[in-house]
Amino acid sequence: MTHDSDPVAPIVADGSRLAAGLLLAIVSAASFGMSGALARGLLDTGWTAGSVVLVRVALAAAVVLPFGIVALRGRWRLVRRNAGLIGLYGLLAVAGAQFCYFQAITHMQVGPAILIEYTAPAAVVVFLWLRHGQRPGPLTLAGAGVAALGLVLVLDLLSGADLSTAGVLWALAAMVGAASYFIISADESNGLPGLTLAAGGLVVGTAVLGTLGLVGLMPMTASTARASYAVGDVAWWVPLIGLGVITAALAYVAGVAANRRLGSRLASFVALLEVVASVGFAWLLLDELPRAVQLLGGLLILAGVVGVKLGERTVRTEVPTPA
Repeated sequence: MTHDSDPVAPIVADGSRLAAGLLLAIVSAASFGMSGALARGLLDTGWTAGSVVLVRVALAAAVVLPFGIVALRGRWRLVRRNAGLIGLYGLLAVAGAQFCYFQAITHMQVGPAILIEYTAPAAVVVFLWLRHGQRPGPLTLAGAGVAALGLVLVLDLLSGADLSTAGVLWALAAMVGAASYFIISADESNGLPGLTLAAGGLVVGTAVLGTLGLVGLMPMTASTARASYAVGDVAWWVPLIGLGVITAALAYVAGVAANRRLGSRLASFVALLEVVASVGFAWLLLDELPRAVQLLGGLLILAGVVGVKLGERTVRTEVPTPA
């Protein structure tokens, strides 16, 4: 007996794509989350945030670029056709998000700055609603609210924090960069391989950050002193390699791949796990122990992500009625 089609196959394929996307998103979030703890050791020895982020992005570009070229398979027309998109990705999602965040934390506490930047998932939902008519369902909105509450608890903001106007504006600019990262990298319609997009964005980001350093908008100072962590002292280049290879190269490549499998909405909410990961790595590498309320916040973030995923089934696309 033969069958014209197998109704189970699409379900299995979708399930496999979802599972792979979630795994890649978790890898990306964990990798990004390691950056703060690794950078702290360098900042304490005299490195400026600008120097750390420039070397981090430049190393990542050097690692990912060969893979991005191979992924093209000689189809350089894709790069020419999407040059503007690659430039926008590098400007907003790579250089813009990082530069604006580091500017924000020069004016305000780290916790509030991260919380403002991680309103990006809400911005993604609003963008998809306004631009593509994808109206969020009740579960998506509820999941967003639960995840936001979880962030507040993880960052321990209930004790109160001083906010500055300049800091808030820079953090909001970083949020735009983060939202751009999810929206641009989730789009597969341009035909550009994910590796190529990541490589091109990192190259553009390096150029932009380097320019900011040259013109003096981003202070650049470095040191060869050993960096101290809870596990012991290490040579200055060890955390730099970790920042470039793990927290940037791996994080961006895995993130782009995850975004294309999950879509920008769900991927942006799964990425909230980066905050949980940053707390965990601060515990392991810096002996900064998370409090019970922060652990509760992590569970709420997970619950929020599940709610957003369930809400994907209720998203309605609004089609304009012809006049």
